[in-house]
Amino acid sequence: MIGPGHINNFMGKLNLDTDICLAVLAVTILLTGLTGFVIYFIILYRKRQVLNLIEKDRLAIQFQREILQAQLEVQEQTMQTIGADLHDNIGQLLSLTSLTLNSVELEGSRKAQPKIDAAIDLTAKSIQEMRLLGKLLQGDQLVGLGLHEAIRYQISWLERSGQYQISYRQEGEAPAENNSNTDLILFRILQEILNNIIKHARATAIDVSLEYSGGDLTLQIDDNGVGFDLDNLSTTSAGMGLQNIRKRADIVGGRVNIESKAGRGTSIVLIIPYP
Repeated sequence: MIGPGHINNFMGKLNLDTDICLAVLAVTILLTGLTGFVIYFIILYRKRQVLNLIEKDRLAIQFQREILQAQLEVQEQTMQTIGADLHDNIGQLLSLTSLTLNSVELEGSRKAQPKIDAAIDLTAKSIQEMRLLGKLLQGDQLVGLGLHEAIRYQISWLERSGQYQISYRQEGEAPAENNSNTDLILFRILQEILNNIIKHARATAIDVSLEYSGGDLTLQIDDNGVGFDLDNLSTTSAGMGLQNIRKRADIVGGRVNIESKAGRGTSIVLIIPYP
């Protein structure tokens, strides 16, 4: 005969088994949820990794394209400079040499000697000009000598026009190792800015500074030209040039600050991590 004690014991065991089953079920659900969360997190992490790799590959391809484009534009700018200099400088020197030699009267040695000396001097200057042009032809090699040297040489050509009062200074210690690809893009940015000044600014003075400080490179170009309104510049050729400058600065991880007011000139500051 089953007494009340047996029933109570049975019910107690049943309640205990139920509690155990519920606990096991709760733990199973929790572990399943955690497992699902971990799997979802891993999938999401792997997806982000793949997207990051794709983005890095895209940026690498874009960077190489920019390098190639900068090389082509530097070469084009170099050839334009050479063409102008051949016409304006060397052509003029050789013409003066020809005129001087044609005016020499060999019968009068006293009068002839000064003209011969002048022709020799003009010829020497022509040779010097040709040597400088030879250096300019080696645009990539010029950048390979370092950004400071490339900027100094570019400015020296601009000074020769006699239209601008130019100052250039370098501050800080340049890193022992340079980045030739970054230097090439920076050099092209400088050329772009100088071209904008020549075409649009109507400036008479240009100030260029290159500074190395705290792992950053700062390139600043100021002019005393007519300036412009940044808000109304986007559709003009100068505006496109500034957009190109910003895009190239972004490629090398830099930032650009442009300040300009009508009648008060323009200041462009480029800061990038270097090298």
